[in-house]
Amino acid sequence: MIDRGAGLPLVLVPGIQGRWEWMLPAVDALAARCRVISGSLPGDSGSIADTDPAFGFERYTDWLDALLDRAGVHGPVSLCGVSYGGWIALHYAACRPERVRTLTLVSTPSPAWQPGCRVERYLAAPRLMAPVFALGSCFRLCPELAAAFPSPGARIPFIASHLWRITRYPAAPTCMAERARHADRFDFAADCARIAAPTQVVTGEPRLDRVVDVASTREYLRAIPGARYDRLDRTGHMGLVTRPERFAEVVTQFVRLHAGRPAAVRVPA
Repeated sequence: MIDRGAGLPLVLVPGIQGRWEWMLPAVDALAARCRVISGSLPGDSGSIADTDPAFGFERYTDWLDALLDRAGVHGPVSLCGVSYGGWIALHYAACRPERVRTLTLVSTPSPAWQPGCRVERYLAAPRLMAPVFALGSCFRLCPELAAAFPSPGARIPFIASHLWRITRYPAAPTCMAERARHADRFDFAADCARIAAPTQVVTGEPRLDRVVDVASTREYLRAIPGARYDRLDRTGHMGLVTRPERFAEVVTQFVRLHAGRPAAVRVPA
């Protein structure tokens, strides 16, 4: 786990690849504005927890409890989940309202998400399909990188540094597949109805996010009463690393807006 910066505590939950290191530009930008706590998801190398099929998606609630306890944080925190990590943050905020001051969902799939054919093929053979998945991701991200870095002189160094991070801290295909299976069996719509914390929904531009449809993320604006929407321009799914300063500014503005808010009360299921 990591614990950087000072001030209001913000917990950053990684996406389905599970590695906090992939979010390093965002971690650095946030740490200049607040206290950032994060860690790799259960099952990944360096995580504080192992996976446990018997607990399924609930394992992430235990993991976040342990992460906060290790950081010595016992009061409410701001919780920011990225993509798949948004589901983890959403469920935690529904189950532990007394520990969550604000909730931020970043490019998170719809609460009614169902795996498509491409995901089903990956789940059937995650190790075999991993190279295909990686290659497809490269093509999907090309327009976003071109928009975020119009100059090749800026784009090439970013690609090199990001490739170094994902090579140095690789994702585990079997863990990713297990996470997708857990989500497929979970009722996130019910969690939305239980959210008591002020909620922020963040996306990139619809034409640039080719990983998670922006329209599906915006469904949380209807599912969670009072949720606020912020959009990062000139980026898509990777806004927290392609435009980390803007990402940190948008998120911390929302966190500071509710800095004096007391802990939430538990909403009946």
